[in-house]
Amino acid sequence: MSETFDVVVIGGGPGGYASAIRCAQKGASVALVEKKAMGGTCLNVGCIPSKALLASVHFLTQAKHANLMGLDIQGEVNPNWPKMIARKEAIVAGFTKGVTGLIQSNGIKIYNGAGVVAAPGKVSVSGQDSAQLECKTIILATGSEPINIPAFPFDYKTIISSTEALSLPQIPDSMVIIGGGVIGCEMACIYAAVGCKVTIVEALSQLLPNEDAWVGSLLMKEFKKLGINSMVNCKVTAVQTASDGATVQLEDGQSIPAEKALVAVGRRACCDKETVENLGLKMNGPAIAVDKQMQTSVPDVYAVGDAVGTTYLAHGAFQEAEVASDNATGHPAQMGDYNLIPRAVYSFPEVASVGLNERKCAEQGLEVVVGKAPFRSNGRSVAHNEGVGEIRVLRNKTDDKILGVTMVGASVTELVAAGRALIGSTEKIEEVCFAHPTVSEVLKEAWEDAFGLSLHVPPTKK
Repeated sequence: MSETFDVVVIGGGPGGYASAIRCAQKGASVALVEKKAMGGTCLNVGCIPSKALLASVHFLTQAKHANLMGLDIQGEVNPNWPKMIARKEAIVAGFTKGVTGLIQSNGIKIYNGAGVVAAPGKVSVSGQDSAQLECKTIILATGSEPINIPAFPFDYKTIISSTEALSLPQIPDSMVIIGGGVIGCEMACIYAAVGCKVTIVEALSQLLPNEDAWVGSLLMKEFKKLGINSMVNCKVTAVQTASDGATVQLEDGQSIPAEKALVAVGRRACCDKETVENLGLKMNGPAIAVDKQMQTSVPDVYAVGDAVGTTYLAHGAFQEAEVASDNATGHPAQMGDYNLIPRAVYSFPEVASVGLNERKCAEQGLEVVVGKAPFRSNGRSVAHNEGVGEIRVLRNKTDDKILGVTMVGASVTELVAAGRALIGSTEKIEEVCFAHPTVSEVLKEAWEDAFGLSLHVPPTKK
């Protein structure tokens, strides 16, 4: 016997549960199918656990430098790794329970099991809650998985992914991180702070290759102060494992021994093969192809989040969920400019950007003025001993609109929301007041500098 719903959502991560809730809010009857833990990658093995560990090591780092704040702490300040992991797991468990309750409070029926689309409008659930579901609309939010390199595949003990790195039973003496992107940089900061000897190996010319060159250079300089050795323009060809660890082989003949090799070269969209075949879904490699309405090649089947391979960001999935849910419930909507989805890296220092960066502007032939402001000139940043980094604001010379904002420094992942509000703005900066003393003033100074009006940034010498 089958059960019938207006919408069936497969996947309980950010894209999935947000889609389910929004559809329910618009009056649809909704079922949500999740085969693992509610909250998906973000909540269980991504955003939240990594930020919990980063918060612990940030506190540890501050304590170790208490003397710079005029404080004397007696005795050594050391990490208690088991307690850090326990705290992280408690945070994750709390949010998992909270998300589950939130979903249920919206009248959504949860099915614990693997969902496979047998045909349009028909979903088969196997597992704890086996069932046959019928519906008008299906939303696929099947997520992603760490990219596994065939030349050195995961053994999940010595060659590990970010999932294992978030729950190691003890701090390794050394770690080579293959990949200097978002995951690699954040993990490097966690493990370096707790005393692990960390080396990042990045095949491209800089850390965070999608950002401007100055960002990678500044990050590399600051990482060195943390004891992180960053090797760019270096390609890993093999990883050999033994009982005492791994040896990472580089293309130039170098070899690096380490207790753990963390492969952090990104994530890959995933969708059940049977679902793809049964529906005849059009694919972009491993990702599900969608249009601006988040509809797949099959009518009344939508897809969102990591499964479509667009942003691999929880907040990107939230926005796609809004669009898919609107369309699924008869309210036409479409995705806007993906460049306007903020990008955030919670390294030490943090990196955040939104809109176009200098490289993309050059590629598009746009003439821009780059406004710059450093944190070292900001009163509150210096008071907090957080004067590293700067903010850059890009102004289009043609129409004076703000095209993009890039930030490196403490708490910039919080400031980037304000940066997003600037994109496309032609509001007169002289009429916008920022509170003093606040870190946000650095954003105003960079914005003003893009117009040659900054009060606290010396004029550029011509």
